[in-house]
Amino acid sequence: MRYGELVILGYNGCLPQGDRGRRRSKFVLYKRAESNGVKRSKHYIVQSPQSSQAILDAKQHSISYTLSRNQAVIVEYKEDPDTDMFQVGRSSESPIDFVVMDTLPGDQKDAKIVQSTISRFACRILVDRADGNKARIYAAGFDSSRNIFLGEKATKWQDNVEIDGLTTNGILILHPKGDFCGGNADCGQWRETSVGGDVFSLRECRSAQQKGQQIYDETNMLQDGTLIDLCGATLLWRSAEGLRHSPTKKDLEKLVDEINAGRPQCPVGLNTLVIPRKVSLGDHVNQPYVYLNCGHVQGQHGWGQDKNTNARRCPMCLEVGPVVTLCMGVEPAFYVDCGPPTYAFNPCGHMATEKTVKYWANVDIPYGINGFQSVCPFCATPLVGSPGYIKLIFQDNLD
Repeated sequence: MRYGELVILGYNGCLPQGDRGRRRSKFVLYKRAESNGVKRSKHYIVQSPQSSQAILDAKQHSISYTLSRNQAVIVEYKEDPDTDMFQVGRSSESPIDFVVMDTLPGDQKDAKIVQSTISRFACRILVDRADGNKARIYAAGFDSSRNIFLGEKATKWQDNVEIDGLTTNGILILHPKGDFCGGNADCGQWRETSVGGDVFSLRECRSAQQKGQQIYDETNMLQDGTLIDLCGATLLWRSAEGLRHSPTKKDLEKLVDEINAGRPQCPVGLNTLVIPRKVSLGDHVNQPYVYLNCGHVQGQHGWGQDKNTNARRCPMCLEVGPVVTLCMGVEPAFYVDCGPPTYAFNPCGHMATEKTVKYWANVDIPYGINGFQSVCPFCATPLVGSPGYIKLIFQDNLD
């Protein structure tokens, strides 16, 4: 039984070096043979948390909230036969199911990350084994000793008897308003989820000490299309139900074949263009290009080229602007409907359906300590201009 998928924004079907083991562009959550979920059991104050029994017991899940050098609150967790737990983070240790590294935009993918901002044990997701639609996300994950430590400087608070806290850079979530699949949803507002699973407005900046206001009418339950930001990579949650109504990879390949069957022509070179499913390192002679200011699709030619800039004058409408190779967005999870791929993102040239490009152009993805920008979901390149996409104009079906 498939609960759903977590898909990293910025990868068009697989990682540049290829998907290997727990490092991949997407992770499918399946019902486990035996439950491994945990739930809150009891809590108490200790003077020296490092030597407390719950911390030392490698079979006991616990969260340690350090209040001062010689006082901490330990929250013990017990096994929950009704849930499956999945953990996400940068660590390659065994408790992490999905290893996620920082995402670099577009053609910077091979650059080295000097210092990652993604937590080693970033978050955990608990799914109801009886109802796979009930998947909840919590900040922080348990390490190899089944512990979570919130240090003295971490943001934490106590309400009556309950204690909770936030991780250093936080786990942000954004639920869609309406059904993601269908293309009619609006994106909601970014929120932060706590270690205990409550929902808060954003802090003043990513790692500020003061928590935001608690949002009581929103929950940490994932919806189809919920975005999860780990501060360095953004994940999209697609539910099993949502994926059933989304296009498959075969559907997308068929759409590319249909456009190619129309034998689109370059109006200058008069050669037939062929849309590739992925951009290859050596552009083939039939590679289509799009003029990003007007949307006319043509082949590679030297007409109208400005020697000093990347701009060219379109021979069809004489509009001057940048030109980019055209290629298909083939990661099905990013599509909000099953229409024809008649639009492309600006400036990367990834093709998708009209509703898909319009949806993503209106989603602001976090970057840095408090910045936001719209990006192409297939390559994470920040979108340029308004609206950030272009309608494609082919010279095709000329017979």
